[in-house]
Order: sequence, then C-alpha cells, then structure tokens
Amino acid sequence: METTAVAADTKWWNGGKSPFNVEYGKLMMWYFLMSDSFTFGAFLIAYGTVRFSSNGWPNPNEVFKSYPGSGEVNAPLVFVSIMTFILIMSSVTMVLAVHAGHERNKKGVATYLAWTILGGLAFLSCQAWEWTHLHHEGAWWGRNPFPNADGTGASTNFTNFFFTITGFHGFHVFSGVVINIVMLIMTLTDVFERKGHYLMIEKAGLYWHFVDLVWVFVFTCFYLL
Repeated sequence: METTAVAADTKWWNGGKSPFNVEYGKLMMWYFLMSDSFTFGAFLIAYGTVRFSSNGWPNPNEVFKSYPGSGEVNAPLVFVSIMTFILIMSSVTMVLAVHAGHERNKKGVATYLAWTILGGLAFLSCQAWEWTHLHHEGAWWGRNPFPNADGTGASTNFTNFFFTITGFHGFHVFSGVVINIVMLIMTLTDVFERKGHYLMIEKAGLYWHFVDLVWVFVFTCFYLL
C-alpha cells in the first residue's frame, strides 16, 4: 500500500497537478496573486485610514480635471475614465486570447495578445501624461499644491499616497505588458504549438485580470471618494 501511495504521489508531481486538481503553475499564480493582493490591500487600507481620519482632503474633481489638449476646459474625471475604459477593454481582449488558446487558434491568440499589449501601452502612456501634468502643477512626493475641498491647506498625504499607489499599480501594468510580449513571441515562434497547449496564456491572463481588478479599487479610492 505504501508503494502505491508513493507511485500516486510521483504521478501527481510528474503530471504537474496540485492536490486541488489544478495545474501546478496555475496554482502558484493564484498564490502569487493572493500575496500581491495583500500588498495592495495594505496600501489602500493605509490610504483609507489616513483619508477618513483627516479633517480635509483635496476634491478629486478639482485635481483631475484636465486632459491632453483641453487647455482651460474643466472636465472632471474625463481623462481617467478614458484610461479605465482602455484597461477594461484590454481585459476583454485578454479573455479572447485565452479563449483562442483553448481552441488552439494560434492566429487568434497572437491577434488578441497584440491588442492587449497595445491597450496596456496606451494606459501607461495616459498615466505618464497624468503624472507629468500633475508634476508641472507642483505635485510630487512631499509636495501638494492642491487645497482641501473646504479651502484649507492640505497635507502631502494626498500626493504621497497617490504617486506611491498609482506608481505601484503602473509597475504591475508594465510587468504585465512585458509578460504579454513574451507570450506573443512564444506564440509566433510556435512554442505553444510544440507543447500542445496554450496554458501559459491563461496564466498570463490571470495576472492581467488581477491588474485590471486592482485598478477598479484604485480608481474608486483616488478619483471618486
């Protein structure tokens, strides 16, 4: 009986399956995402604690009211809404890439991965413009030119949290773009065709969806509250 147990354990390991009947690499990706969510959660909880324990806080409608070429036009949250739409659509194309992978459709995987990469780059470009614009207005770590909503002087907590958390998220988006570029290269060079499956695309998709989901919380905390 002991020999049978050892043989079963060896079969499980060689087959790349976890005790939960999930492919080992996918399980490890879930573990990574869970640990990463704790980091984002700690950031956002710290932000919320400081935000709601402060007597005043800048009005996001006054801080985030510009977009490229707007001049003096007052358009609260228009630009960040466009950023959010771009990221959500990139998540849709990632879903389509994973679906194409399940069908062993190499052309579909490559096409939708390319669109996902372009969406990620577009989001990063928008974030780079937003950071540059805010920096030109005098905002940076340790500097906050925006008054509280009641007109009183604001602390640097707002800008410190904003640049730290959105920068941390932006780094994750950049990492996701790099991962997807690697996936696209592997797709075009028939790596997955030789493996007989496109499971790596699904793992990359899990990471990309996580990044998109986190942005929903970041968007809510900084731009809406």
